[in-house]
Amino acid sequence: MKPKNRQIIIVDDIQPEANAMLQALYSRSPRSVTVHLEQVRTKGAEKFMADYYVGYGHKSIGDCGTTSIFVENVSMLVAKAVQDWPLYSGQEASTRYLDMAAQEVLNPLETAEGKAIQDAWMAFYRHAIDALVPVLKARFPLKEGEKESVYEKAIKARAFDISRGFLPAGVTTYAAWHTNLRQAHDHLKEMRHHPLLEVREVAKMIHDALKAKYSSSFLHKEYPADEEYVEKSMKEFAYFDDASITNFSYSPRLDLAGLAVHQSLLAERPAKAELHNRFREYGDIVFSFPLDFGSYRDLQRQRSAVQEMPLLTMRHGFHPWYLEQLPEDLRAEAKILLAEQAKRIAALSASDEVKQYYIAMGHIVTVRMSCSLPSAVYIAELRSSDTVHPTLRIEAQRMGDAILASVPGITMHHDKSPGTWNIKRGAQDIVKKE
Repeated sequence: MKPKNRQIIIVDDIQPEANAMLQALYSRSPRSVTVHLEQVRTKGAEKFMADYYVGYGHKSIGDCGTTSIFVENVSMLVAKAVQDWPLYSGQEASTRYLDMAAQEVLNPLETAEGKAIQDAWMAFYRHAIDALVPVLKARFPLKEGEKESVYEKAIKARAFDISRGFLPAGVTTYAAWHTNLRQAHDHLKEMRHHPLLEVREVAKMIHDALKAKYSSSFLHKEYPADEEYVEKSMKEFAYFDDASITNFSYSPRLDLAGLAVHQSLLAERPAKAELHNRFREYGDIVFSFPLDFGSYRDLQRQRSAVQEMPLLTMRHGFHPWYLEQLPEDLRAEAKILLAEQAKRIAALSASDEVKQYYIAMGHIVTVRMSCSLPSAVYIAELRSSDTVHPTLRIEAQRMGDAILASVPGITMHHDKSPGTWNIKRGAQDIVKKE
């Protein structure tokens, strides 16, 4: 039976704080949003907020107002810190599709030696791109029926895939963060206690900008004991590094009896269909593996998994895939560069955290991630696609196989093909309509 006054109203054209208050007023005033919306449009958002928001004591109201923050010309390390949040939504400049040669590289030590190390990485990055394009065209020639413009983009993307291994993590990038006001406050609270000065600086800049724009939503008091606890937590959890992780491994922590009740849903799931989120009730699988930092940046986007930010060091070596893709003469140059850079970076007078700015992203980090079953299935299938970076793709394939071994009767649709070249990469672009 349908009530006479049932209606659906979409409001997305007013200021975020006022929008949040419109939602909150449902809990205090059982009237249509149209009544309150008229007040917003008559009084203006600021006057409306002054009437209501200050006396509202629930943090949940901040969940109802969203904003978009654009963080520009920060290091890869800051972009990862911004994105290191379970509810992060946003995008970042892709090293797989963009030429990063003209980007500034941040040198926090402000020394000539630090700059020389970064300049050497960037020089090789430029050299590698130029050298790889003709090599890749010979290796993967244009086929009949393929569009040349798409092919050219795919070749360049492949060159970036390989060359990005030599980009230092101090190279600057762009990141967008779409968040609600509550999450912005909570995440910035952690970021301002991050071990990297740049992260702390950016956290303050974001907070100041949000406070200036949304003054009613950033009036939180700071308590010394609380701040000290957050600082202590960040010292333990800001970065992760485990020398024992040398190969892919997994540890299922699943309630198999509970899963067996839903056997038909596990067995009959079609390709591209996701497991129902209620399957999270039956435990998780912990995956551990070494992976280059460049590809970890892609993996970190999977917010459904619990991940710890890996510390970028030279201790675990340089991922061999990047060297294997280079022509023989360029590979020899790269090996000499890697050996020289390792000595120079080791000699820097800096903490491990700061040394990250001078280390190339092809170096291996240790990854540990805890995934509920829906999360594990989604990541394994999404990241095993043949358009995914090869170093990440092989780990996703292993994840898929591990799920098959862990869950009796489950159907998996991860892509197990070897995959070497796919022109579809050239079509994965955003272009202006003519």
